[in-house]
This record gives sequence, structure tokens and C-alpha cells, in this order.
Amino acid sequence: MPAGKSILIYAYGNPGRQDDGLGNALVEALGPWIAEQGMDQVEVDSNFQLNIEDADNIKDKDAVVFVDASIEDIGQFHFGRVEPSEGRSEFTLHSASPAYILALCIGLYNRHPETYLLQIRGYEWEFQEGLSPGAAENLDAALDFLKGKIESGDWN
Repeated sequence: MPAGKSILIYAYGNPGRQDDGLGNALVEALGPWIAEQGMDQVEVDSNFQLNIEDADNIKDKDAVVFVDASIEDIGQFHFGRVEPSEGRSEFTLHSASPAYILALCIGLYNRHPETYLLQIRGYEWEFQEGLSPGAAENLDAALDFLKGKIESGDWN
């Protein structure tokens, strides 16, 4: 992504369900780093789940990275491009998927930001706050990876 392009890092999950809060933890850690780097074109946001209104939130961005916890055995994390889909429950336990939000954005606003999904491997999902030790390690690895992507502008 060339300099000056607007980027949104958008996490979703429930921090009250242990590792389901991985995405939220990532944007909490990433926000101060972005400010220190003076990267005004990079924004972070988070919510408990994706909503159809998020199509409006991404319409003016050049690139969007959705961040979520994963129960799948994906290694520490997985980063991949999101293609639009009318399906509502792809690769997520949440009601709306990134692919569905992207499809809405295209359909409603005729805008197609580069869209990616960063999934971070989680292990514990009980009703309590705090990440499991393994998830915290995966978070650190995913955070380093994402910082590298942002700095280099190479999203491939």
C-alpha cells in the first residue's frame, strides 16, 4: 500500500471470553505504535462483532484488515485476502463475516477496498477476561507481522 493510502485495522471479538478478545487486544497494542510512528492514514477500531453498518465504515478506506480470534489450528495466525461473498458466516462464529461486509460495501457504495483477514489462534473461551498464555504469544507474533505489513506497504 503506497504512502498516504488510508488503512483501517478493524478488530472484533469479546474480551470477556478470554481469547475471543485477541483482535481487541491487537488494536489496543497497535494504536499507540501507530501514533508514535505518525501514521495518520492508519486507523484502528474494534467492536464485539461485525454489523452491516460496518460497510459504511470501510467504504472510504483504501485497505481494511479485519482481525479476529480463531478456534482453528492455523498456526499462530493466518493472514489472507477477503473476497466479497453474500454468505453471512464464513470462517467466523460471528453473525456477519468480513466477506459479507465487503460485499455490502461494494453493493451499497460501489467501493471495493483491499480487504484482508488476520486470524489469531486462540485456545480458551471461558467467560473471563485475559488471554491464555498461548494466545498472548500468538498475539505478539501477529502484531509484529502486521507492523511489518504496515511499514512496508506490501500486503501480498
